Amino acid sequence: MRARPHLFALFLVVGCAEQAEPPTEQEKAQEINAVFESREQYTVRTMDSTDILAYLASHPETRLDSAGIRDFYARRKYQYAWFVNDSLSQAAAGFASLVNSTEAAYREGAALRERLNGLLSNGHRSRADSAACDSCRTALELALTAQFFRFADKKYGGMVGKDLHELDWFIPRKKKNYDRLLDSLTAGRMDLRAIEPIHPQYSKLKDELKRYAALDTLVRWDVLSLGERKKIVPGDTAGVIPDIRQRLMVLGDLVGGMDTIVLSSAAYDSTLLFAVQHFQERHALLPDGVIGNSVIRQLNVTPAQRVRTLLINMERLRWVPEAYAPDLILVNIPEYRMHIFEGGKEAWNMKVVVGNEATRTVIFSDTLSNIVFSPYWGVPQSIVRNEILPAIKKNPNYLASKGMERIGGSDANPVIRQKPGAGNALGKVKFLFPNSYSIYFHDTPSKGGFARESRAFSHGCIRLSEPQRLAEYLLRNDTTWTTEKIREAMNKGKETWVTLKEKRPVTIGYFTTWVGADGRLNFCDDVYGHDEKLARELFFDPTPAPPTPTAAIPAEPELAQ
Repeated sequence: MRARPHLFALFLVVGCAEQAEPPTEQEKAQEINAVFESREQYTVRTMDSTDILAYLASHPETRLDSAGIRDFYARRKYQYAWFVNDSLSQAAAGFASLVNSTEAAYREGAALRERLNGLLSNGHRSRADSAACDSCRTALELALTAQFFRFADKKYGGMVGKDLHELDWFIPRKKKNYDRLLDSLTAGRMDLRAIEPIHPQYSKLKDELKRYAALDTLVRWDVLSLGERKKIVPGDTAGVIPDIRQRLMVLGDLVGGMDTIVLSSAAYDSTLLFAVQHFQERHALLPDGVIGNSVIRQLNVTPAQRVRTLLINMERLRWVPEAYAPDLILVNIPEYRMHIFEGGKEAWNMKVVVGNEATRTVIFSDTLSNIVFSPYWGVPQSIVRNEILPAIKKNPNYLASKGMERIGGSDANPVIRQKPGAGNALGKVKFLFPNSYSIYFHDTPSKGGFARESRAFSHGCIRLSEPQRLAEYLLRNDTTWTTEKIREAMNKGKETWVTLKEKRPVTIGYFTTWVGADGRLNFCDDVYGHDEKLARELFFDPTPAPPTPTAAIPAEPELAQ
């Protein structure tokens, strides 16, 4: 076999790097890929393009990956990737290792392992059989490549193969390119993190997954209870305090040396207060330091349940682009919070109210293009039918009392809007990103709802706790819109439309766990039951989801989106 000058050049570059700046992970990946762009042969075995076509024709399950398989071998000048002479290569063993290390809980992951291990077992038996034929090796070679595409699409594109709309997810699933991943794997590179097509959050959750999996095997997770007490506040003494203290230490919220932490103390001291507040912040609870039912409920969620939550959100991260737009407005529904990103970093965030269980806020992406000051509210027909018409029957002056007017329709199906003003359900400003779901951001005259921990009680649109701040931020580069002008337009009582010169991408997402910029792992409740629904698709025997509060949320005192 001829020498491989490109591979030699790779080693030379690596050797010289000792005297210069070490290559970056991206440079390493490019160097490895360059090996396989060489026209030089590096294996004695080749196949014909007709072999590939015949295999694809006889295996209709490969049709979605057929173009990738053909391109892979065309780039290699039809040289084998998984064999060295007559033997399976280390790359095949590395591929098996990758598949076998896939999280065991995934139903699809188990099926992939079974298929691949069956192929490799047959391959090893064939190798031991002196009568093994060339066509058998070709079939195994192509089967391994086909399984790679299946594996990569599942591991990096998503274990769930069904239409994501069935899971209430309307953000388009990004088509990923696995060519570089396959080239590097067959080159013998087992550490593929530098070129894995995965959102950065994925690796962070993966690290946390290992920690919680270890907790599940090493730590007892007895149920904690307040007994007959409703709450414990700083300065109180309670028998459950030592157990709470120990659990917060295990979870990493309570830190410090043993000289400052007395685990057996039943007193709620200042050290424990700081830990409780830290825990509350990580679990989307009010950080008031009060140990009530919501804190106990979250403390009782077992490591096994947290592992499932991590796996579920890792699956969602397989669906999204590898990086968000740098100047993104992101609303995380179960967190009840909007995050504003500038240049890829979070600039600030605010509390929001999202749709209730019956009128859920939709998960999708769009572009914010308009601000409307002192807006009219076009009342949805469902609200007209279910709420306004019954109110009019009781009170003929209902429309006038609510600042509303009829602008069309029939007596049985009127078209109604609410005039701009202090009582308008949309408040003083709304933000539009035109979409087929009729969802937008808006102000609200009812500010009290933002003080609640659970904030899912709108008709589907998203209410903002700091609408003027968002307007000022979006118009900060437009000199005609000063803070004074914005405030004036919000209180003018006359609708004013503004088209943004700099449009902003918007994503309405659904993530029940994430690692923040501060490195802390956060959890929040599965407010719409999407985690539970996805778990049924992913796992053989889903562990019960962490409990979610079921208490009814009181109705708003006024009609609002």
